[in-house]
Amino acid sequence: MPLYGATLLNLSVGLAILALVVLVIYVKKGDYRLFLTGQRAALGVSFLILLASVTLVANLIKGNFDIDFVAQYTSSATPIVYKFAALWAGQSGSLLFWVLILSFYTTLVIFQNRVRHQQLMPYVMITLVAIMLFFLILVNFVSNPFKPVEVDFVIRDGLGLNPLLQNWAMAIHPPILYLGYVGFSVPFAFAVAALISRRLDALWIRTMRRWTLFTWLAMGCGIILGGYWAYNELGWGGYWAWDPVENASFMPWLTATAFIHSINIQKKKNMLRIWNMVLIIATFLLSIFGTFLTRSGVVSSVHSFTQSSIGPMLLGFFLFVLVVCIFLVLYRLKDLRSEIRMRSFLSRESGFLFNNVVFVGLCFAVLWGTLFPIVSEAIQGTQISVGIPFFNQIAIPIGLLLLFLTGVGPLLAWRRTSRESLIRNFSIPFLIGVVTFLVAFVLGIRSIYPLITLSLSFFVLCAIGLEFYRGVRVRIRKLGENVVLALTRIISKNRSRYGGYIVHVGVVLMFIGFAGKAFDVDHEWTMEVGDEVKLAEYTIILTNVREEERPNHHAWIASLLITQNEKTITQLYPEKRIYFHRNPDPNRRQPHSELDIYSTFKEDIYAVFGGFNTQKNLVSLKMMVNRLVRWIWVGGYLLLFGTVIALWPIKMKRGE
Repeated sequence: MPLYGATLLNLSVGLAILALVVLVIYVKKGDYRLFLTGQRAALGVSFLILLASVTLVANLIKGNFDIDFVAQYTSSATPIVYKFAALWAGQSGSLLFWVLILSFYTTLVIFQNRVRHQQLMPYVMITLVAIMLFFLILVNFVSNPFKPVEVDFVIRDGLGLNPLLQNWAMAIHPPILYLGYVGFSVPFAFAVAALISRRLDALWIRTMRRWTLFTWLAMGCGIILGGYWAYNELGWGGYWAWDPVENASFMPWLTATAFIHSINIQKKKNMLRIWNMVLIIATFLLSIFGTFLTRSGVVSSVHSFTQSSIGPMLLGFFLFVLVVCIFLVLYRLKDLRSEIRMRSFLSRESGFLFNNVVFVGLCFAVLWGTLFPIVSEAIQGTQISVGIPFFNQIAIPIGLLLLFLTGVGPLLAWRRTSRESLIRNFSIPFLIGVVTFLVAFVLGIRSIYPLITLSLSFFVLCAIGLEFYRGVRVRIRKLGENVVLALTRIISKNRSRYGGYIVHVGVVLMFIGFAGKAFDVDHEWTMEVGDEVKLAEYTIILTNVREEERPNHHAWIASLLITQNEKTITQLYPEKRIYFHRNPDPNRRQPHSELDIYSTFKEDIYAVFGGFNTQKNLVSLKMMVNRLVRWIWVGGYLLLFGTVIALWPIKMKRGE
């Protein structure tokens, strides 16, 4: 099986080289048969990658410990769903998964554009196959997932998957995140094709809108799922720690967000053409840079892989792409310039532009904070870490500015906003924001950032609500529709606009959830059965501790009764687990705390079983009351819903 899998990967490299050579000759000679040959060779590469991936997954599930990757990341006791998830748990398997997703995207692009965009497609395919070839070289010659074990005895069992990764959110978080990381290759390929072919009109923008929205959504959902996993699995009560690998996914998402906003101006006004080209190139480059951070070992992170020779190769690929893209942009600079200029500072165009500048500024700040330890070590020989306070100090004010601009954008008109329109559109949202500030202050909120966040949130919600109200009112007056029908029709007639508004509502709800972090409380105790303690307005009683033997771990389960004013609220059952507990080597046994949460829209009661002294029957317990966290996940659902609306194709009439 190692030989079979490695042979498939070898063949895919050869076929990818053939596809590149044939497509380059087609560009020079123009013989359409060469184009078809290159196209079919690219599809053949995708098929071979699929076969290799299926082979590795089959061996992971079967438990073929003759393959080193299988022995490292699975065991006989690993549940089958996590055996499948082991594909992206290690360096070599995740690289194969990376190129597998890219092969799916490449196949989809080829079939979507069989008869369209004939001037762009040769260059699109050359770019996508070249990216595939680079990653195929990595999985063939640097980190091969089919490498056989190098021992002279039979391996009866594997090491098993890290307990932290044995969580449903972690099982789906990496593949969804990869859909975003890898997916940005497609709009990047079309951008490169537009630069080379000199087709720099709005065609490539229209072609790439849904691709970019989908990959942006996938990366956003992956980031949210990663936060959900951290919150529910790591036991520290948070969902974002400005970890270097978290930042690596956040940065391309920021530039992609700016690109999605900016392409609206190019479609409507044929402006910001240079800006859009730079944004999509930067997004792809940041995706490669994020892959480098994750796999090079240059940063310390719970998410990153160990140091390997892949790091320098990824950095070299990043620099090569950067140089090529700079050359192409400079070469086509005159063609990219737009003759149309901003006519007013108080216009929707300028609002979009300023919004994008802020997004890019935040991205740069996160990039600098992420790279600063590496830069300091290179210059001084000592790594100076940049912690959460640094990022919060920069990101919170910028985030509030973005929140404000989210509400300002819908209130501005295209080209120029008159004074009368400005007063009419801003008066009600501004009044709602001020009233929210005063009410929150009277209710006892004194922290400045939560006060501003709540005020701006209601300002934005009011501004967006007015947009829906105006659209519904027009249809009711003109067509006599009821409210529900009018609302449905305005959304279906302009899905991009109103889907975007729903996404913005989701972002606002997430900001409200972020504001709750300022009011969290927590405490740690050592307790015996029957003890009770108080936290915030709750009483926690340890009623029982029991043991349970499970297939791949041993668990102690604490029973906690949560009451408020002598009224039972809930019961929580946090666990202390020992994975690989039957292993005779104590160093191989892995302790893990499986927490339990009672969640409401107001707050979460969060219980972590820290440890158990079996001799004294003492339980180490950490409890937290985390405010408004559920609104973050609700905002994530709305973000998904709004993007799906924006992506949903418009039903065309016959003859259109």
